Amino acid sequence: MKAAGFPRQKWLNDFDFEANPNVQPALIHTLAKCDWVRHGQPLCLIGDSGTGKSHLLIALGTEAAMAEFRVKYVLAAKLVNELVEAADELVLNKTIARYGRYDLLCIDELGYLELDKRGADLLFQVLTDREETASVAIASNESFGGWTKTFTDPRLCAAIVDRLTYNATIIETGTDSYRLAHTRTHQDAAT
Repeated sequence: MKAAGFPRQKWLNDFDFEANPNVQPALIHTLAKCDWVRHGQPLCLIGDSGTGKSHLLIALGTEAAMAEFRVKYVLAAKLVNELVEAADELVLNKTIARYGRYDLLCIDELGYLELDKRGADLLFQVLTDREETASVAIASNESFGGWTKTFTDPRLCAAIVDRLTYNATIIETGTDSYRLAHTRTHQDAAT
């Protein structure tokens, strides 16, 4: 669990399925059995901020780690920065190989920041290295159609979407922020 690098603890039991009817409990509990990780399949969590994407990403990653899969959690921007630095220091192959050893790579906040061509190309190398052999789970606030803002080369964008969606489970968490609704409920109760 510690080696996975999760920024905080999140558990499936703590996810409020009633607050987000877009997320089907049966599907999430099936994913918690980790067959998708065992088969090297991707998982895409797509939705607006506050809809539970990161919670589910971390919680499902935690389930995989508890099932003794090798798991790594990383923010997309941090991963790209690490890859660029590795390329500059001539250790890119080692870095890509290291990320290739994980059974599950959880990439959070994909789509929040525009990536320059070099960073996008390097991320593509990591995804290609894992294709159909090791799982990638991503959380993104952008629908796939909006990824051209992150990956500005249309062909590269299409190739990345193709790799992340082939045999994938795609969960759209919606647009209603749990955090905003929770804050409003507490404010209303206080007044």
